[in-house]
Amino acid sequence: MRPRRQKPQREPTIALINVVFLMLVFFLVAGTVARPLDGEVSLVRTAELEGAPPPDALVIHADGRLGWRGEDVASAEAWLEGLSEDQRAVARLVPDRELPASELVAIGRRLREAGAQEIRIVTQRGLE
Repeated sequence: MRPRRQKPQREPTIALINVVFLMLVFFLVAGTVARPLDGEVSLVRTAELEGAPPPDALVIHADGRLGWRGEDVASAEAWLEGLSEDQRAVARLVPDRELPASELVAIGRRLREAGAQEIRIVTQRGLE
């Protein structure tokens, strides 16, 4: 009778090393490596703030129509002329999500040329 050869035993540490390595890669990708905040700094809380769209904002629909306070506006320049001097300094725009960016930039450029000193775009996060 021939003596049986024993199968070599696999090292279980190789599998363990592979699992640990994969976990390391996962946490490096999933986690954010950032400097810790200074312990003396406390951040501002905005959860309690009421969000409401500004009443003097020009609404720009996806098809390019302009509206203000529920009524259609002929042009951005005409809307700006109807505002008081204080309101004209900061023009607030509420664009539709589907509005092409080129259209938004063109409207902003026309407002700057008409005399708006600053243009602010109101977004959904700003209203929440």
